[in-house]
Amino acid sequence: MDSDASPAGDERPVTYVPDDEMQAGMATTRAYALAILREGPAYHDEGARAIVWEHGRRNFGLRADGVLNVVCPVTDDSDVCGVGIFDATVEEVERIMAGDPGVMAGVFRYDVHACRSFPGDALAP
Repeated sequence: MDSDASPAGDERPVTYVPDDEMQAGMATTRAYALAILREGPAYHDEGARAIVWEHGRRNFGLRADGVLNVVCPVTDDSDVCGVGIFDATVEEVERIMAGDPGVMAGVFRYDVHACRSFPGDALAP
C-alpha cells in the first residue's frame, strides 16, 4: 500500500503549516497531565458496575470544577478504559486518581503523564 494513501481510499488533504507558524503555535502550549485508566484486578467483579458509575459521577464533578478538561471512555476491546486530560500537575492528578472510587476498589489502575497542549482546544461538537 502506498504510504500516502489511506486504507479505505478516502484520504483527506492535510493543510501545510510552515515552520514559523509551528514555532509560534508551539510557544502557546502549556503543561497538563494525562491520565490513562486501565482495567484493575476487580474490573469484572460483581458490584464493579456500581463503582464505575460513582467513578463517572466523580468525573462529572471534576469537569464541573474545571480540573478534568477532557474525559474519554475507551470503547475498544483493550484493557484501556479511558483517558483524561487534567488542568493540574502530575502530582495533583496522582492524588486525585488515588482517591477515585474505582481505583480504591481495584476496578481501575492508572498511569499519569506530563503532557502539553493548546489552551482552548476542544473536541468537535
